[in-house]
Amino acid sequence: MAWTINPAAPVMETAAPPPPRWDTFAGEYALRPGAQPGVLGQRPVLSDGRLGQLLRGQRGDDVVHRLGSVFSLCAHAHQRAAALALAAAQGQTRDTARPPFALWLETARDHLRSMALDWPQRLPEADVAGPDLHWLRGCPLPLFARQAPTDASAALDQLGQLRAWLEDRILGQSIGQWLQACAAPEAFAHWCQAQAERLPPARFLSAWYPLASRLHIPAHGLQVLHQDPMQQKQRLIELAQAMVHQSGFVQHPVWRGQCAENGPWTRLRHSPQQQGVPRSAWWRLSARWLELLALAQAASDASDDPDATGAGGMLSTGALWLAQGQALGWCEMARGLLLHWVQLDASDGVLDYRVLAPTEWNFHPQGALAQAVAALASNDQAPAAMLAAAFDPCVSCTVAT
Repeated sequence: MAWTINPAAPVMETAAPPPPRWDTFAGEYALRPGAQPGVLGQRPVLSDGRLGQLLRGQRGDDVVHRLGSVFSLCAHAHQRAAALALAAAQGQTRDTARPPFALWLETARDHLRSMALDWPQRLPEADVAGPDLHWLRGCPLPLFARQAPTDASAALDQLGQLRAWLEDRILGQSIGQWLQACAAPEAFAHWCQAQAERLPPARFLSAWYPLASRLHIPAHGLQVLHQDPMQQKQRLIELAQAMVHQSGFVQHPVWRGQCAENGPWTRLRHSPQQQGVPRSAWWRLSARWLELLALAQAASDASDDPDATGAGGMLSTGALWLAQGQALGWCEMARGLLLHWVQLDASDGVLDYRVLAPTEWNFHPQGALAQAVAALASNDQAPAAMLAAAFDPCVSCTVAT
């Protein structure tokens, strides 16, 4: 598959966009029960040419730092994808064979933060005084870290502490024993009901289960990453071409003619296990809790040999050189698969930059979430809020009344 972008000139729209306004970058989404489309909104920072304009001429660590500021909620993932893309565009290779333990740690932190801070806002009886965080007492991962660890040993140590805390304070048994007992959706729901009084995430999941388990939503997972390296390369090139050549693609992406979901339930490591799994809202809600446990367990299992590659499939990450000065970097993070495309000039300064994030897949106005919300009655705010928790946007999301 040929790559046809001219590396001598940036890929920009013919009319230059207005100067960037930092106060309008974040964007927002609104869910509209019973309306068409069921989802409205976007992120202005992802409009054609905007990131390229913001980053024009910047290099290396300055680009990585700026993107961490723009995408502050998932800064660690954006910075990783940016660093990989920039290195590949300069013809450098980075070691991605070893498990990315720092990415595992920050993904676990993101899952904890979502359950602790976002889920309480999605319940009708949300406490105006704020979320109850007593259950996090003693947790070795603060919800917000000043700086993510870059040393694999330090990340592994924290993940080991997380596993001990989960087993001692939350589960009361080993993660392996819990997974064996609660693997079935009904068993997990029963555990949540039994733990609801003492554990807020279990209380939220228990409250959502009656509806979420019955709300089946057709799922078309984003299948870009692949076990076969050649197939994966072809798909990544195809996606990069769409990111660059199709106006508006990164705000409203479509994969091979279909809207696709992009979340922890669509991981590359899940691909052989997807057949026969009920595609309910509960399936999507459960994914974050289950992955939190899986990350802590896998890291501890690998702690005896940090250089082992056997556990590397937990979260896929890498980069692909495309042409002179052009590359794509990616990583699977808390909300799904994140991709960064960059085009550099002859002095390695940015000419153009594109980001394709999970929220834009999941909140597509014709996507699975939008269809599910549109099928609700106009006064069904509670189910719509539950769906917002399941699809987990990285920007503000409200439910229309």
